Amino acid sequence: MPAPASPVSPSPASVKDRVQSVIDWLRPIIQSDGGDLELVDVSAAGVVQVRFQGACVGCPSLTSTLQHGLERNLREKVPEITRVVAVDG
Repeated sequence: MPAPASPVSPSPASVKDRVQSVIDWLRPIIQSDGGDLELVDVSAAGVVQVRFQGACVGCPSLTSTLQHGLERNLREKVPEITRVVAVDG
């Protein structure tokens, strides 16, 4: 089975737009477990801030999802990203 098409288009877009595209691509996976996430900000230093919602809040797998799922995909598809952090509220 072929790999899914990349969520990032080849046309020029801001880093924040490209990050949002990756989050939108991953969102159905997170929602299938009852959670969700929101892009809060992307700093000039490449730090992405996200807010987890729903079943993600308090989930023991959140750190794994953040580091091995979201951060890995973002850094692969948007090389300018240096780190992904979860923010409260």
